[in-house]
Amino acid sequence: MIIMKLVLASGNQGKLNELKALLSKQPVEIYSMSDFNNIKEAQETGKTFAENAIIKAQNVADSTGYLSLADDSGLEVDALDGAPGVYSARYAGENACDQDNNNKLLRSLKDIPYKQRTARFKCVIAIAYPDTPPVTFTGTCEGYILREPKGDRGFGYDPLFYHPDMGKTFGELYQEEKSSISHRGKALEKLVANFQDVMSLMEG
Repeated sequence: MIIMKLVLASGNQGKLNELKALLSKQPVEIYSMSDFNNIKEAQETGKTFAENAIIKAQNVADSTGYLSLADDSGLEVDALDGAPGVYSARYAGENACDQDNNNKLLRSLKDIPYKQRTARFKCVIAIAYPDTPPVTFTGTCEGYILREPKGDRGFGYDPLFYHPDMGKTFGELYQEEKSSISHRGKALEKLVANFQDVMSLMEG
């Protein structure tokens, strides 16, 4: 089996660890952006998760000459017309931390009853290779936004995102539990199911 080099286009250590764990059984040799010196940070100017994922993946593929995987993901809250959406990581400002973003989300939903606090995590994964059209895979996970955080695992909005079937927030789940139901896990499942086709497309 041919092992291909794959560069994960992510500066987020939490996402990087999650993606590496989910791809551990695939015939790829995984690198991160920090293994290269010539990669400039991509400007996420897209208006959708797919556009941003493609921008990031293509940037790394063109910079390294290797296959690249990028994901763009975030939280869509129905009562907020889909916000924070593509601005999830900077919902409370460009330099906002997870707690800042969580606090703003709680303030925005202060008067919204539980049954109307429906939300989903959405993830789009893009695979890119130089001079080859990118391929994308999408995964979503439905849930509710609680009134206070629960759990200290995960990152981002995980402690506020309650998954009814699991009876826990993402912040209370172990990595293996989260990966089995998460938006990123579902997108990666689609990638894995079509992995050989993707590799053939990229190589051809």
